[in-house]
Amino acid sequence: MIKNTTQQIKTPIVKRMVFVLILVFTVFSMTKATAQQIKLDEDRLTAVQTSMSITQIKGKKAVRVVKSAAVKEDDEATYVKINDFNFKNGVIEVDVLSRLLPDAPAHARGFIGLAFRINKDDSKFESIYVRPTNSTADDQLRRNRTIQYFSYPSFKFTHSRATAPGQYESYAPIALDEWIKLKIEVNGDQAKLFINGSKQPYLIVNDLKMGADQYGSLGLFVDIGTEGFFRNLKVSPTP
Repeated sequence: MIKNTTQQIKTPIVKRMVFVLILVFTVFSMTKATAQQIKLDEDRLTAVQTSMSITQIKGKKAVRVVKSAAVKEDDEATYVKINDFNFKNGVIEVDVLSRLLPDAPAHARGFIGLAFRINKDDSKFESIYVRPTNSTADDQLRRNRTIQYFSYPSFKFTHSRATAPGQYESYAPIALDEWIKLKIEVNGDQAKLFINGSKQPYLIVNDLKMGADQYGSLGLFVDIGTEGFFRNLKVSPTP
């Protein structure tokens, strides 16, 4: 009698455990299935205040991006935009590599990253980029500024440093002329940056300046003095 009662108790528990495992596997599979590999072909891309070309670097096909010399200010709309693409929330992943151009000014840092939620006329967007040369600098303050978040047009790096020093910048162990894996998780008004498969984010932004409802395209971002290369762009949108 006791044995039968024990079996009766165990049976529902086992069934519930199996159900939970199936549910977890299903959700994981659906999440993986939504990942989109974005083909970085010229007919899918538009250069915005930049020049671009498809090239080979270190044996890998990549998009080469250089900022237009006509754009003198920093943190501007200088990227290659993905055509006919709408992004609000989800995960963006890309491999980037930057070098300094021969005529790069002294303050060039190898600026390279992503712009996201770009509106149709390129007048608003969010961006997170890296400064690889800062990572190995002897100046600790520069090292702390390896990563940068900014929001165009009203919250550039100069504004963030003036109003909230250090809050929108961080350190990461990276370097010029090497492939860096960037992953940005965007959810509402929050964004997290992971680098090279890190389990923890190197930067967390809890108040994206465009707000939680902004949406738009993606851009392969560079700034002054950078010869930037991009490959392996993946997007996993979420509701």
